[in-house]
Amino acid sequence: MFGAIMGFEVETKDCTSVTDAELGELEALSAESPNAFSMGTLSKQTEEWVLLTTARENGKLRGFVFSTLERIGGTPSVIMGLGAVIRNNKRNTTLRALMGEMYHRALMAFPDEDVVFGTTIIEASGFEIFKDLTDELPRPGHKVSGEERAWGRRFAKRLGFSTLSYDDRKFIALGDGSRSCIFDHESLKPDKISHEVKQIFEGVKPEKGDAVIAFAWAMAEKLEKLGS
Repeated sequence: MFGAIMGFEVETKDCTSVTDAELGELEALSAESPNAFSMGTLSKQTEEWVLLTTARENGKLRGFVFSTLERIGGTPSVIMGLGAVIRNNKRNTTLRALMGEMYHRALMAFPDEDVVFGTTIIEASGFEIFKDLTDELPRPGHKVSGEERAWGRRFAKRLGFSTLSYDDRKFIALGDGSRSCIFDHESLKPDKISHEVKQIFEGVKPEKGDAVIAFAWAMAEKLEKLGS
């Protein structure tokens, strides 16, 4: 699918059709972040995921994310794997463009259904990915239910972590020493993020591959507005 969102050109393609040149673009964008991904890692993603969504401004790549839409235990789900948003002053617009495409695809695949979106993050800025969604987890002061813990385990497994190394109360997955494939986004205003949200990431060691498994819901009515 190809479309324009907020002045950005957004394209989603099957991972089997991603070229080496395109992977080179992804690598170049990622290199601008301290959480850079290697060409080898990016190439591997084309085998592990179904779709690649890119956002461009005047033809220049500004953000991307690998993803899969599927049912987990019968529930419509959008699993977002490795992704990155350029760290410039339009990063929020880039993120909105990428997520707008995620919502549209979810709406087309699962009309009239609630959909859960999940990904892997390593800093509080990552919660901005779920800005338009509800009931995001983990969140400060929330007593986690058994079903919510189960959802965390499902996403942890789907995102490549062993359930044995996953804390389903803190939503923290311990790595195996290699850097995890996160959705890399840095807030334009990190000073505005509350101390309580930042505390969620205490003890997370990205250099060892640790990450937070985060997810949130788009109710059917809201998804219809977001994805139209």
